[in-house]
Amino acid sequence: MTATQSRHRLTTAKAMVDGIAAEMERDESVIVLGEDVGAYGGIFGSSTGLLDRFGATRVIDTPISETAFIGLGIGAAVEGLRPIVELMFVDFFGVCMDQIYNHMAKISYESGGNVKVPMVLTTAVGGGYSDGAQHSQCLWGTFAHLPGMKVVVPSNPYDAKGLMVSAIRDDSPVVYMFHKGVMGLAWMAKNPRSVDEVPDEAYEVPIGKARVAREGTSVTVVTVSLSVHHALDVADVLAGEGIDVEVLDLRSLVPLDREAILTSVAKTGRLVVVDEDYLSYGLSGEVVATVTDVDPGLLRAKVARVAVPDVPIPYAHALEYAVLPRPARIEAAIRAVVGA
Repeated sequence: MTATQSRHRLTTAKAMVDGIAAEMERDESVIVLGEDVGAYGGIFGSSTGLLDRFGATRVIDTPISETAFIGLGIGAAVEGLRPIVELMFVDFFGVCMDQIYNHMAKISYESGGNVKVPMVLTTAVGGGYSDGAQHSQCLWGTFAHLPGMKVVVPSNPYDAKGLMVSAIRDDSPVVYMFHKGVMGLAWMAKNPRSVDEVPDEAYEVPIGKARVAREGTSVTVVTVSLSVHHALDVADVLAGEGIDVEVLDLRSLVPLDREAILTSVAKTGRLVVVDEDYLSYGLSGEVVATVTDVDPGLLRAKVARVAVPDVPIPYAHALEYAVLPRPARIEAAIRAVVGA
């Protein structure tokens, strides 16, 4: 942001809506559809006010049939519109994965690039609120594993707007995953970094470019989404002991900014990966492999991975907090890697 840009303090949810509204004003082909995206405004505030501003022909409440409305979005994208389609919880992917992966992700490839699918699939992710095993997963590793889709995961208001603008303008299908815990909603746990100054005008945050959220020299913490906030909180605590933590916010999983990971680890020599997705076959292993495949000699200590163990997310609050990558687990991992 420059000194001349006008800006307002927005929650992540409002910044996300601001990005959508800016593109709807600029481009009449941008539409929004999904369950409760109209009068309700999205159950996590992801479309609040859009119906009043743009009307029911461009902000469309759909029946509870994910296969139907995601298929509708794909067809609209193929025919020249730029739909934003909300899958209310990522956990519901199972009933519509054929539309997402066998159609949205593959049409461009199967047509030799002649047919574009400029569609944004938005979805809420994350636990911590006793929503149970079917409403609390992240699953970004699942989507990142499947070719044909870009995957972005903002952690703050500025990135939420900029990544949304970039996603809408992209001619490829983009899965835009927002964690409930970073949205800044009044009825959820307060997160001080979920409100920040955001430029009023439209801007793009490049997809595939990580951000150094905190500079440091002792150890690199590579993470994404709500875990960025937990890592920054831990870094503030450990700074008083002389442990200087660098926090790298990936922002995008596909494309993955491998160069940023290598650059940071080359500086610190130590790596902790924090991921609110499952431990096995996921993002944390991919980040570690990014280093070891190129130059394992960059590492001066054993790598630590802090992720969700391979169990369904528990409903009971104490059990849920035990499996999530909360600050206590992150701090213990950092201490183990730096030998403190």
